[in-house]
Amino acid sequence: MAKPPFLIPSILFLIVSIPLVVGKIPANRYYGVRTRKTLSDDRIWYASNRLGGWLLIASSLIYLMIAAFVPYSPDSTSFNWWAHICGFVLPLCISIFTIHVYTKRL
Repeated sequence: MAKPPFLIPSILFLIVSIPLVVGKIPANRYYGVRTRKTLSDDRIWYASNRLGGWLLIASSLIYLMIAAFVPYSPDSTSFNWWAHICGFVLPLCISIFTIHVYTKRL
């Protein structure tokens, strides 16, 4: 049985999101939700990154559940292959969009 393709990236997103949630990462240009708005105000930085961290954790957990329960098949015509692609990409895109909207409203 093949290893799920997004297992390692999903675990990495989970790990790097934890410091964002707990507010351990100060404003910087390398790590976190980096926009002009978030970099200009610490309150906005920490609020955006806290939400962003939680959403990325949720995205990672969604994919990890799919990886745990849907067997992976490298055949691109199988449902399982598409379930893994969509299970990783869709939650991630929804998270990024939500973070963007939230940050604009702050």
